[in-house]
Amino acid sequence: MTFYTRKGDDGTTGLYFGGRVRKDSLAPEAYGSVDEAQSFLGLARAETERGSEVDHLLLQVERDLYVLMAEMATLPENRHKLAAGATLVTPQMVTRLEDQIDTMTERFSMPNEFVLPGQNRLSALLDVGRTVVRRAERRCLAVVSPGSSVVPYLNRLSSLLWAMARWQEGASVPARSQEV
Repeated sequence: MTFYTRKGDDGTTGLYFGGRVRKDSLAPEAYGSVDEAQSFLGLARAETERGSEVDHLLLQVERDLYVLMAEMATLPENRHKLAAGATLVTPQMVTRLEDQIDTMTERFSMPNEFVLPGQNRLSALLDVGRTVVRRAERRCLAVVSPGSSVVPYLNRLSSLLWAMARWQEGASVPARSQEV
């Protein structure tokens, strides 16, 4: 058995539940950006202690992003085949992120000015992940089905990553106090 199939050599890619589209079309651009975000979050997770709270949070999010990618890689006519929470993002997944954001923001003082990323390696990686999630959110807007929770999920995820980065910095440091 080989890993490669040669099916994509013509510039197309297969979608979940069937169908093929060009690799440079909007759907692969959208779920490809999510895949990139997931990889950055994996890099951030590699900087954490296994079994730590940050490790668990990032692992949960990485798994959620597989759900999100499945939804984005499904043609609208096959959307009815998606399973809530397994291949379809749910409003409850968004609410869970909101609860995590609320819990996280209780752990640090909110900065009153712009924050410069880079206080430490983990917070910087979380900030890079946040910016990639924001790009994925923009890409998904072009292809998301009406009523989908994909965009709200990505929007809350970027907020959670921002909060996690500030928490990992310890005390918030406003941009103005930085030596440039």
